[in-house]
Amino acid sequence: MTLQEILALPELEGKLLNQARTQGFVTAMAAAPNVLTPHEWLPYLWGGEEVAPFSDGEQLECYIEHIIEMWNAYRPALFDGSWVWPEGCELDEEEIVTESARDFCEGVLQGWQLARDDWETIMPEESEDNALLGGVLLSLSMLYDPETSIAALQEQGVEGLDQFEEIFNAIPVMLCGLTQRGSTLVEQQ
Repeated sequence: MTLQEILALPELEGKLLNQARTQGFVTAMAAAPNVLTPHEWLPYLWGGEEVAPFSDGEQLECYIEHIIEMWNAYRPALFDGSWVWPEGCELDEEEIVTESARDFCEGVLQGWQLARDDWETIMPEESEDNALLGGVLLSLSMLYDPETSIAALQEQGVEGLDQFEEIFNAIPVMLCGLTQRGSTLVEQQ
C-alpha cells in the first residue's frame, strides 16, 4: 500500500495528517539540528495521541515504513542541497500556491514547534543565525497564508506577487542551508 492509499482509507479519514502536511512535518524532523527518533514524533502525525488510529497492525507497520523511508530520503537531500518541493507543491496563478504547498508549509511549521527548543538553543534570538531561522519561518508562514501576507505587504506599500514566486523558489535552498547550518552549530557545541 502506498502512503496515499493508507491515508485514503475511510477508517483513517481525519485521523492522520494528509500527505502534504506529513511531508512537511517529516521535512521539519529531517531538518532538525538534533536527530529526534521517530518514536518521539510519529504520534504527532495522528494528533499526538498515545494510541495510533490503526485497527490493523500491518497498516500501522506499512505507514511507519513510508514515513521512515521519507525521512531517510529527505535528510540526506537537505544535507547535500538536493531537496526539492514534493510533487503537487507548486505555484498557482489564482491561489498563489497550491493547497498541497500550503499544507506542506503548515506541516513544516507544526514540526518546527516540536524541534523549537533545539533551534532556539543553537540560534538564540540575538545571534546572526537567528535571522536565517526567522527568514525561513517567515517565508513558510507567508506561503502557508498568502492572503494575510499580501494584505500586510500592501499596508506597507509593497505590491505584486513576484515575491511569492521568489520565496517559493528559494524555499529548497533555504531549508537545505538551515539544516546544514544547524548541524554545524550542533557539532561546534
